[in-house]
Amino acid sequence: MKIVCNKSDLVKGVNIVSKAVPGKTTMPILECILIDATTDIIKLTANDMELGIQTEIAGEIIDRGMIAIDAKIFSEIVRKLPDNEVSIETDDRLQTTIVCEKAKFDISGKPGNEFAYLPIIEKDDSIAISQFTLKEVIRQTIFSIADTESNKLMTGELFEIKDNVLRVASLDGHRISIRKIELKNPVSDYKMVVPGKTLIEISKILSGEAESMVEISYTNNHIVFEFDNTIVVSRLIEGEYFKIDQMLSSDYDTKVRINKKEFLNCIDRATLLIKEGDKKPIIIDIQDEMMELKIKSQIGSMNEEIMISKDGKDLLIGFNPKFLIDALRVIDDEEVTLYLMNAKAPCFIKDETESYIYLILPVNFNANV
Repeated sequence: MKIVCNKSDLVKGVNIVSKAVPGKTTMPILECILIDATTDIIKLTANDMELGIQTEIAGEIIDRGMIAIDAKIFSEIVRKLPDNEVSIETDDRLQTTIVCEKAKFDISGKPGNEFAYLPIIEKDDSIAISQFTLKEVIRQTIFSIADTESNKLMTGELFEIKDNVLRVASLDGHRISIRKIELKNPVSDYKMVVPGKTLIEISKILSGEAESMVEISYTNNHIVFEFDNTIVVSRLIEGEYFKIDQMLSSDYDTKVRINKKEFLNCIDRATLLIKEGDKKPIIIDIQDEMMELKIKSQIGSMNEEIMISKDGKDLLIGFNPKFLIDALRVIDDEEVTLYLMNAKAPCFIKDETESYIYLILPVNFNANV
C-alpha cells in the first residue's frame, strides 16, 4: 500500500478515529488505527468493540492495500510531522514507512484483515437533525448521567421518539435533564439508551454547524451517526430505562421567575466558600419579590438577595449548588422559571413549551443557618 495526503487532513482524521481506541484491551489489534486504501477512498477506522469510528480523508492512492498501525505511536508521529505532504508506504513484511519532507519513520504494522471492522448495520429507521442541534442537546443533558458503572442505564441517555418528537433524557438519582426536539420528517416511535461515552465523543467531533445534518439510524443493538464523511457506530445499553414520566409533575405551590445570569452568578459566588468534596447546601429563602441565597461553611458565610417575580407560597429550601449551576449554565434563556412544591419535593426548571426540563432534588439542611 502507498498513499499520499496532506498532514492537516491526516491529523484531523486520526484525531477523529482516536476517540474509539480503547485505553486498555486484551486484544492488541484494537490498539491500532486501520488505514484502508483497498478502494478509491482512504478510510481510517478505530474500534473498541463498543464504539467504532470510521472517517474518510482526502489523498492519492498510489498502491492499494491496508495496514493496522499502533494508534498512540501513529498519532504522535503525524502530529509532529512538518506541515506538508505525507507519504505512507507498507511492504510485504508489514513495515510501514512514513515520510514528510526530510523526516522518515519506519514502524511495524499488523495485518489489516485481522482488524475488527465496524459492524454492518441493517438500518431499521433513521432521523436527521442538524449538527448544531445534536451538539447542543448533548451539552444540555450529558452532565446528569451517572459516572458510576453500578447502574449501567444511568451511564447512558434515553433517546425516545414519540409523535415525531425526539426526547433526550439523563438522570443520576439526584436530578433529571430533558431536552425535546421536533423532527421534520415523520418517523415511527422508538426508544433506546445510548452510552454517555459515545455522546461525549460525538460531541467533540461535531462541527456544530446549523446547515450540516447528522443522520441517526438504529437497530435493537446499535445506533449509527453519519456526518462529514464520518460514521460512528455504537452499541446500545440493554434494559428498560427508568419511567421518567412518573417522576415529572406539573403541580406546584410556588412559581418563581428570575434573571438566569444573576441567579447563576450568585450561586457561583457562594461556592467560593465550599471546599472540594464538602457537601454544603445553598439555602434559598423565597419571599414575595425577593429571593435570599445563603451558604455557611467552615471558611465563612455569605448571603445575597435577588429580585424575583413570584406566584404562590413563600418557601425555604436547600440544594446542592453544583446541580443548580450545571442546569443554569446550559439554559440559553435570559429568564428562567422555577416550579416548587415544598422543601422536600423536587424543583423543576422548565420553559413554557417544555423544550427543556431540569428536575433537581432538594437536600436537607439546618434551618438555623
